[in-house]
Amino acid sequence: MRAAKQKRLEKAGWRVGDAAGFLGLNDVESKLLDIKIALAKLLRSTRTRRRLTQFELAEKIGSSQSRVAKLEAGDPTVSVDLLVRSLIAAGAKSTELAKAVSGKRK
Repeated sequence: MRAAKQKRLEKAGWRVGDAAGFLGLNDVESKLLDIKIALAKLLRSTRTRRRLTQFELAEKIGSSQSRVAKLEAGDPTVSVDLLVRSLIAAGAKSTELAKAVSGKRK
């Protein structure tokens, strides 16, 4: 957000912050959430780049299409382990995984 806009909002009585502050997350929880979101986005892009349907990926990981949809949506019930296993099954490269976990973007 631009500094000028933030100033106007604060002057009008609004509090400006981020999602971590709103949710009361500590640094570790915030970083873990960032990693899960990055992995979920990578899963969707890898799957579509490999021209796999959610159903086809689900078969590869021994799960259901609805679970793959939850993986891609960053559902809180999804573990990082399952995200990583799904990425490997979808054909993601280890360098892509490393970039997603490190927070580095293309």
